[in-house]
Amino acid sequence: MGDVTLETKAYAKIILHAAKYRHCAVNGVLLADGSKIKDGAKNQDLEIVDTIPLFHHSHYVSPMAEVALTQIETMAQADNLVIAGYYAGCENFGANTVEACPGQKIAEKIVEYFPSAVFIVIDNKRFMQHLDSPAIKLHKYSDGKWKQREINMKMLFSNPDVLKTVSYLLQYGVEKDLVDFDNYLDDTTQDWTNRGIEKLLAMNTKDTSHKLKD
Repeated sequence: MGDVTLETKAYAKIILHAAKYRHCAVNGVLLADGSKIKDGAKNQDLEIVDTIPLFHHSHYVSPMAEVALTQIETMAQADNLVIAGYYAGCENFGANTVEACPGQKIAEKIVEYFPSAVFIVIDNKRFMQHLDSPAIKLHKYSDGKWKQREINMKMLFSNPDVLKTVSYLLQYGVEKDLVDFDNYLDDTTQDWTNRGIEKLLAMNTKDTSHKLKD
């Protein structure tokens, strides 16, 4: 597998999605920088620059997934991004495996079109201690299975302060403002791209802390 890096907003949205719906399974898709993707290449490096939260209760409803993926694909193409993976978190606290995750057919469809795709599983146990280490497990599709790969924090995150930044967001309850596609389908005025959260994340750690206190 090539190297995989996550920008702060990509990791933050995964954690905020899980935090908002702690009692539910959650899932979403990963978007990579399209300018760094080589057509047809396998095991290529991926820079995951964004994530789009999908569902917290509609995991197995195909029409809704199709609507969501179509809109995400349109947005991604306009921004020179590529749907390059999938993330999910299980409802059961002790279930932290790909097999227990919801919506696996979505992940299989992504890897069918993009063989270098990755699958991120939210590690519920580490989620409670996310300041110490990333609360995720990284998987690559190989020989018909999603296989876990070791991750190096220094290589995984482009910003060394990502865990601290996400901690600030959680401390000030920013997860309540996160919008997934379930929210959007209930109220289409809501922004599933979460631009408001992105504006907070555009600040450096110190400025974010000050802003959230105001």
